[in-house]
Amino acid sequence: MIKPSIRRVGRALLAVGATAALSLGLLTATAGTSQAATQGPCDLYRAGGTPCVAAHSTTRALYGAYSGPLYQVRRASDNATRNIGLLSTGGYADAAAQDSFCAGTGCVITVLYDQSGRGNHLTQAPAGGAAGGPDNLANAFEAPVTVGGHKAYGVYVAPGTGYRNNNTNGIATGDQPEGMYAIFDGTHFNGGCCFDYGNAETNNLDTGNGHMEALYFGDNRSWGSGSGNGPWVMADLENGLFSGVNRGPNANDPSVNNRFLTAMLKGGPNQWALRGGDARSGGLSTFYSGARPNATGYNPMHKEGAIILGIGGDNSKWAQGTFYEGVMTQGYPSDATENAVQANITAAGYTSGSTGTGTLTPGSRISLRATTAPCCTSHYLRHDDADTKVVISDTNSSSSATDKADATWIVRAGLADSSCVSFESANNPGRFLHHYNYELYLDFDNGAGSFAQDSTFCPTGGNSGTGTSFQSVNFPTKYLRHYNYTAYIASNGGSNSWDSSASWAADTSWLVAQPWG
Repeated sequence: MIKPSIRRVGRALLAVGATAALSLGLLTATAGTSQAATQGPCDLYRAGGTPCVAAHSTTRALYGAYSGPLYQVRRASDNATRNIGLLSTGGYADAAAQDSFCAGTGCVITVLYDQSGRGNHLTQAPAGGAAGGPDNLANAFEAPVTVGGHKAYGVYVAPGTGYRNNNTNGIATGDQPEGMYAIFDGTHFNGGCCFDYGNAETNNLDTGNGHMEALYFGDNRSWGSGSGNGPWVMADLENGLFSGVNRGPNANDPSVNNRFLTAMLKGGPNQWALRGGDARSGGLSTFYSGARPNATGYNPMHKEGAIILGIGGDNSKWAQGTFYEGVMTQGYPSDATENAVQANITAAGYTSGSTGTGTLTPGSRISLRATTAPCCTSHYLRHDDADTKVVISDTNSSSSATDKADATWIVRAGLADSSCVSFESANNPGRFLHHYNYELYLDFDNGAGSFAQDSTFCPTGGNSGTGTSFQSVNFPTKYLRHYNYTAYIASNGGSNSWDSSASWAADTSWLVAQPWG
């Protein structure tokens, strides 16, 4: 973690029995998606002699025999809570349980349960030295995903969101060896401090260099960076983001933006390593492996053993990102163990693909065509690549691939009311259509409390008698409208030019069409 102002070799040999177990695990993990539920990453770490001491996921079991809850949600309508479990032992999340429980309202994720049996659950982070608290909780609907063919939800961390456990069991302290991995959305990041998952201070304060060891993902370059423009996987070791032995850039740490990204970090006495890869296919690359940073305070390390997600050790909470699963281990995992884990991850079958086309069912991929004649019946709602504004423009079979993709949306359950809808950009995942000062934009959730409501629209019969109109959930007299080719929420008459009654009924009526992209 860094302040807001700037915001030995591996286990030498595996025992013969452990090697055999790992080899079997690797074969099992690569046998196909159906095998992902028979053995989890933590079974592989255990076989390698470095068992998990924390295991968090909202998408699947991380042990083949795990049958407990993955996470807990709380709904806005009555503050009731429900644990979300698995479809089967060792399997995938029961997302339908969340959908049913949260129907007609919004939900946040209150607890990420530890599957290791050590009780290292993650809950709402408290205030810290860098920022007040408690931190926000993640909207339970903002990171929909498909894993192994099953619907699930990730943890969407907007700025201000954070989870923590300061009273852990079995997490490395001092210079003890440990390892960790996480699956992130490689397209959801910023330069704020600090989107972390891993080991941190137990008092929510910056207690000095070497008091943290956490995975970081983003494009902050104040203390370190990799090649290109980022984002990068780096290590947050407190008062520094490191990609190698020196402060500053490490040319061997590449920019990575896989939609699903495996990030790995391990550290022991005067050794540490960063690795990463595509969580959907292929193996791992080693970005750094060697001695501890040569700056003062990092050798030996002074790890304290708390666990954080989405924030820095002192509760710096200006970052953003999405988390799907992650673990922390006892001991320094071998490369062979990590390779087996990566094979298990790729076999799990992460995808953001839509589940249908041309309807307003969540998961469906659509385009929205204007109905106002004669000007606009060939125009579709799209985001503008020149800025974050949302407009309508003519789109047809001759349009560029970019223009077609910009005019394509994925229908999501309404972020503030799951009986309504939200629209996620098909080619900019994690960014949603939302209104600000009544104009429509495409953005990541910025952490503002109203974002979920500003991004939620309730479908009604078309105001003109044609198609569908979309009513703003927090301004119920206003509907999604195009006016002078720019998108707004507008009422039928009012003080703003876009509230003009002329053509209002047609301008607020849309045809739900097959997607262009």
